[in-house]
Amino acid sequence: MKTKTIKVGLLGFGTIGSGVVKILAQSAETIRKRLGASIEIVKIADLDIKTDRGVTVARGVLTKDANEALCHPDIDVVIELIGGYEPARTFILKAIENGKHVVTANKALLAKHGDEIFAALEKKRLSIGFEGSVAGAIPIIRSIRESFVANQFTAIEGIVNGTANYILSKMTDGNCDFKKALREAQAKGYAEADPTFDIEGIDSAHKIAILTRLAYGARIDYEDIHVEGISKITPEEVQCAKDFGYRIKLLAISKFDGQSLDVRVHPAMIPESHPMANINGVLNAVRVCDNFMVENILVGHGAGSLPTGSAVVGDVVEVARNILSGARNRVPSQSFQIANVKPIPLKDISEIDAEYFLHFRVLDNPGVLSRISGVLGNHSISIASVIQRGRDQNGKGVPLIMMTHTAREKNIQDALSEIDRLDCVCEKTVLLRVER
Repeated sequence: MKTKTIKVGLLGFGTIGSGVVKILAQSAETIRKRLGASIEIVKIADLDIKTDRGVTVARGVLTKDANEALCHPDIDVVIELIGGYEPARTFILKAIENGKHVVTANKALLAKHGDEIFAALEKKRLSIGFEGSVAGAIPIIRSIRESFVANQFTAIEGIVNGTANYILSKMTDGNCDFKKALREAQAKGYAEADPTFDIEGIDSAHKIAILTRLAYGARIDYEDIHVEGISKITPEEVQCAKDFGYRIKLLAISKFDGQSLDVRVHPAMIPESHPMANINGVLNAVRVCDNFMVENILVGHGAGSLPTGSAVVGDVVEVARNILSGARNRVPSQSFQIANVKPIPLKDISEIDAEYFLHFRVLDNPGVLSRISGVLGNHSISIASVIQRGRDQNGKGVPLIMMTHTAREKNIQDALSEIDRLDCVCEKTVLLRVER
């Protein structure tokens, strides 16, 4: 009997796209045995069809015209790996209009235009796979949509950007500063020439926006998420964190109390005993908390040609299974039925409660500690511990480190605004939140 074939069009033949082609070629027989059909790439569209990607492509497959994939009558699934907002959005909507199922790893697009894309898919009763959009090879999206389908989530937090995690790991264990760690990450291909999205937390915000939608059925605008990056973290803060028994990680956090969401991205101090404290290098990890299992932690490679390519191929096979079985929307794209995806109020960062690490640089004068402590006390902030390091030898002040008990963010910010105006304070105070 002739083997059925699922035909695919690929948009974007860069790092991930070439990984997808390589995996489909090397694993063709394994996929056929598991799927009961073959997967054939009919068209690959990219502006650059001359550069050698290290994979063999049949004559006539490569094209500079995306429409050859989007409008091809035989193509069942379009894979979008261009990235960014446009023309990716236009291409995906055109693929859907033409009756093609979609697979994408484009977290920025889904975070910004997810409502439009999911509505178009629902109207056409087509499937979408986007496992590769969050944490690469970690099957967090499939876990939330299927494995944990009965669970009521209370929190999701993750190390979901390998570039930032690599830099912080090097600063912690390699005793180097931010700039040196970034240069090394770029030299090894872990960071882009322009690393802004990674180091300033924007990439992580896209990802936590997607996970928030899936976990709680919440429609949120990623631009409303409080985002802080790691570019201002110094070796001094890293060392102080170690002295207190913590490590600094860039966390994407989403918590739900049944009424409102607390969604944010920022560097945080986590105890060395925390299960994610030793997720180092370019590894990613996602911690899921719910009402049944307390927590689950998924760890794996969050980026790269083959890890992300593996997630994309997994999505293609899942869509292919739906096509072969005649299933339509077997699993809701957004985890919840579309009618149950609704806005949930988002807390302002000023409303959260946390413990805080405060790094002051102050004049080496008597009474400074009592002045700062007095301001904190006036704002209902209790001090848990204090470290004062060294003596002032160059007129730039000395570091004064404090850890607080749980306090309201607004109170902390109001207190720091007042403290930073004191004549004994030399620089703007550094604040890091503590997550346990």
